[in-house]
Amino acid sequence: MTDPANAIRFILNDAEIALDTLPATQTLLDFLRLDRRLRGTKEGCAEGDCGACTVLVGRLTEAGLVYEPVNACIRFTGSLNATHVVTIEHLSVPNGPLHPVQQAMVDHHGSQCGFCTPGFVMALYALWMGTPQPSRTEVEKALQGNLCRCTGYAPIIRAAQAVAGEPGADPLVAHRQAMADRLAGLRNTDRIEVGSGKDRVIVPASVDDLADAYAENPGATIVAGATDVGLWVTKFMRDIGPLIFVSHLPELHRVSDADGVVTLGAAVSYREAEAALVARIPALSGLWNRIGGEQVRAMGTVGGNIANGSPIGDTPPPLIALGATVTLRRGQERRTLPLEDFFIAYGKQDRQQGEFVESVAVPHLPTGEHLGCYKIAKRREEDISSLLGAFRVKVEAGTVTSARIAFGGMAATPKRAKAVEAALVGQPWSEATVLAALPAFAEDFQPITDMRASAAYRLLVAQNLLRRFFAETQGRAERLVRQVA
Repeated sequence: MTDPANAIRFILNDAEIALDTLPATQTLLDFLRLDRRLRGTKEGCAEGDCGACTVLVGRLTEAGLVYEPVNACIRFTGSLNATHVVTIEHLSVPNGPLHPVQQAMVDHHGSQCGFCTPGFVMALYALWMGTPQPSRTEVEKALQGNLCRCTGYAPIIRAAQAVAGEPGADPLVAHRQAMADRLAGLRNTDRIEVGSGKDRVIVPASVDDLADAYAENPGATIVAGATDVGLWVTKFMRDIGPLIFVSHLPELHRVSDADGVVTLGAAVSYREAEAALVARIPALSGLWNRIGGEQVRAMGTVGGNIANGSPIGDTPPPLIALGATVTLRRGQERRTLPLEDFFIAYGKQDRQQGEFVESVAVPHLPTGEHLGCYKIAKRREEDISSLLGAFRVKVEAGTVTSARIAFGGMAATPKRAKAVEAALVGQPWSEATVLAALPAFAEDFQPITDMRASAAYRLLVAQNLLRRFFAETQGRAERLVRQVA
């Protein structure tokens, strides 16, 4: 018999689920398709890239119950405590009329083979609930994480803009408070531990409890959004248990803006961070809209992007350029260090056993300073960076008085271009200075050749990005002459 005090409990459509045993790395997709026989949710890529597995997950926040589109293929079942999972089967009653989003897809011929259609419908459902009359740009952004194989996007976009009715009568909207009350009753006030050994799932009751749990289990893997860790399982078949899930902890979702610094809890998602960071630092907006798709931005976290230490993470270069710091915690002890010092070598960070990332502090960009962020990838949407450059300079009376330049994808870690910075500081902010600084890139970086780009391409693009940044600060980017390798 399931012990409700020590089980993963959530609402699946209308049914309450309680799991006191489950594989630690079981994905929500496998739970839906194999355990519950809900096969409207499809498996396409198994890496959060195609959107065929999109479902909605409602979670309680300090602002109330929020529904977000997520990739079920990389979301672990153990992370779902006190959430509401909504699948395509729940949009309309059996033998009843289609949901307005589904009907619009039919009316505008937005489906052909039908494999990817449930994922598109769920992504558009999430958009419709928040924005009943979306612009084309809003529709395109909502569909960044969904891959169309048959009809092309034009009929799907037309369907999105033609959905009939307002969402006020939709069950998820009309009964939101009732569902919020149900979920509040499922929240854990004590630590949940399910399974044993490598197959153990740990759901801490608070951040203090997280600190204790990680100190007791320093070999465990902390999982927030799983947009990276999920692939360790689905693509690399890694044994990463036991798992400690943290995305449910309100303390780690807090965003504050005080004394010239935006502070993000380690579980703040890209979507949650966007409003505060982009409002203060508009130069981040173009980059933020190219981090995955809406599903990835709803799940993935800035803290996780940092903690995993990837050399091609999208957020470390601009945050390093801005002078961000990271706070690490072990037990009741905390220490803060510059983000650039957190990355030591490939796969190695300045993080002691039992220590975890608790928060990230990002200073505002001072008035009068220039910041540029550029992501280079093979695809514009939903792609890993070949390289990503962030440039920040302060110019006073025509002279560069300070410079911070950071890159991802150019070295084994996110890294500053200190030789380039030195070549700029103290010199006039001019095209001649920029051209003279270009050879310094070879002092800072010896990039590798891999499937995303060659070393020569990376080095040339990095140099050209400095030229682009200069042109943009002069208001004449349209005159930039692009070199081709």
